[in-house]
Amino acid sequence: MHTTAVIAEDEPILRAQLKAKLARMWPELRIVADVGDGEAAVEAIEAHQPNLAFLDIQMPEMTGVEVARCLAANPAVRTHLVFVTAFDQYAVEAFEANAVDYVLKPYTDERLQATVDRLKGRLAMVPPPSQDLQALVAQISAHLRPAGQALQWIKASVGNQLRLIAIDDVLFFQSDEKYTLVATRELDTLIRTPIKEILTGLDDNKFWQIHRSTIVNATAIETVTRDFRGQASVKIKGRPENLTVSRPFSHLFKAA
Repeated sequence: MHTTAVIAEDEPILRAQLKAKLARMWPELRIVADVGDGEAAVEAIEAHQPNLAFLDIQMPEMTGVEVARCLAANPAVRTHLVFVTAFDQYAVEAFEANAVDYVLKPYTDERLQATVDRLKGRLAMVPPPSQDLQALVAQISAHLRPAGQALQWIKASVGNQLRLIAIDDVLFFQSDEKYTLVATRELDTLIRTPIKEILTGLDDNKFWQIHRSTIVNATAIETVTRDFRGQASVKIKGRPENLTVSRPFSHLFKAA
């Protein structure tokens, strides 16, 4: 029986390179899907239930760790996760501290072969050891954000003034291709900071990403509703908007 895997890497050349090297080093491994973003990774892993998933930790909009967080909410997922990253001090320290399998970019034969050998050994165990994804995500997230990097203020230009918006006053962030909307009770303003960059400085116990373009302050949520298709949306207190919850983030609103 073949070992199966999904590859999630947003750079097409690097994705093809990893796929080719794995085919050469591990011919028994069958790649059932290779995708370029986090949402597609969640869908592919849930659909195929592969033995392994190689997740780029720095994918735009939805990182490998966020993919793992979504998968942790699905008890049917038994996929073993292998994180892929360019050398990053905090990422490597996090992986080493938590005995997490990872691959460093660029993909050298020596590095990848060491990972392949380790994974083969793990899968050969009877039964193969399982990952506690919820604990894994919590531990890695704590290591990945260096101390002192939490956002306290958002700096926004309003007319000819610079406004300092306390992070606790923000109701939600919503981005398009060029700007990010910062919504508060008093005003809405646009900034140029990408939503992914904002996300790294937020407390994920309080600010929840509900869509690739939307982060909400959980304390500002009034109601969560679902339409006849099961599509969830969030109503913010005192605001007219209904903010769409995309499927990979719907686990945030499942009843306990």
